[in-house]
Amino acid sequence: MSSNLPVTETRELLILEQTQPAKAKSSFLSVFGSTFITIFLAELGDKTQLATLLMSAQSHAPWVVFAGAASALVATSLVGVLVGRWLCQNISPKTLEKATGGILLLVAALLVLDVVRM
Repeated sequence: MSSNLPVTETRELLILEQTQPAKAKSSFLSVFGSTFITIFLAELGDKTQLATLLMSAQSHAPWVVFAGAASALVATSLVGVLVGRWLCQNISPKTLEKATGGILLLVAALLVLDVVRM
């Protein structure tokens, strides 16, 4: 290898080049894993899961219900991803985080008011 860089810098560059794909793969796995776990846990016991359970029991066609439910979840996830991408392109991440936090606080306040009124 002919280079004007000292040997130690050349070795460091080689190490960096070799670790770059690992970082990208780690990032993919990290994002995929956290997304999967978040959505999976959020959907457990959700009204969507209960509706799917009832449809499967009533129709006696669990694989058809599974295909329909999976397609619907993929479609709603696609809408979420596309809207999220659009929002990130048009609104700064800091503003988006503040707006999301404000909306969640509003929802929490409305839920507390609903419980207090009962």
